[in-house]
Amino acid sequence: MKNIDFIKNKIIAHRGYHDIEKGIPENSITAFKRAIDFEYVIEIDLHLLKDGNIVVFHDDNLERLTGVSKNIKDCTYEEIKNLKLENIDEHIPLFKEVLELVNGRVPLLIEYKYDNKPGLLEEKSMILLKDYKGKYAVQSFNPKSVKWFKDNYKDIPRGQLASSFANEKMCFIKKLILKNVLLFSYNKPDFVSYAIKDLPNSRIGKLRKKGICIFGWTIRDKEAFDFAKKYCDSSVCEYMDKYINN
Repeated sequence: MKNIDFIKNKIIAHRGYHDIEKGIPENSITAFKRAIDFEYVIEIDLHLLKDGNIVVFHDDNLERLTGVSKNIKDCTYEEIKNLKLENIDEHIPLFKEVLELVNGRVPLLIEYKYDNKPGLLEEKSMILLKDYKGKYAVQSFNPKSVKWFKDNYKDIPRGQLASSFANEKMCFIKKLILKNVLLFSYNKPDFVSYAIKDLPNSRIGKLRKKGICIFGWTIRDKEAFDFAKKYCDSSVCEYMDKYINN
C-alpha cells in the first residue's frame, strides 16, 4: 500500500475553495489560489476536449456554469476559452495552467471524467504530469480508469469514487457492484472516496478496518464535518467559512 499521508487526515477543497456568494466559482483560478492560501488539498475534475486539450471542469455540459448548452467533449479550447464561469470574470482553466499555478505548494486530488473508455485522457494528463514536482493522487468513479493507473502508473496513489448511486439509472447488478466497491481486488485502490450521505456503509466500514483510507464527500456543514470524523480519514469539503474558518 502506498503512502498517502499527504492527503490523509486533511481538508480537501472540493473544486477549489469556491464560494459563489463571494464571487468565486468552482474550479476557477481564484478558487485554487484561495485553497493554496489556506493550505488545503485541492480536488479538481478533468475533461478532454475534442482538440486534445485537457481542462479543469466538472460537468459534462457547459450550461450550468456558462449558460452555453453544449457538451464539453465536443468543444475545442478556442471555442470555450472566453466563456465566463457564473457570469464572473473567471475562465475555464487548462489543466497545465492549474499545474503551473499550484506548482507543488499543496497536494492535488485529480478526478477523471469522460464519456469514452479510459486511457486517452489518463495518458494525455500524464504527459503534463511527468515533470510535475508536486504531490498528487488520482481518482475516478470508473473502476476501469483506476485499473488503468494500476497497470500503467502503479506508483501513483489511486482512489475509487463511489456512493449508493440511488438516483442513477443503471442496472441492478452494476449498481450493486459499484455501490459496494466489489471490484476492489480488480483495481486495488489505495483509498475509497464515498458519498458522506451514504455512510455508514458496512462494506466501506470493513475496508476501513482493513486499513484502507476512506474519504467522505461532499461536506457542506458542521454536522456533516463532525460526522465524517467518525467514519472517514479525510473530508472533501465546500463552504468551509461556515464551519471551519469562522
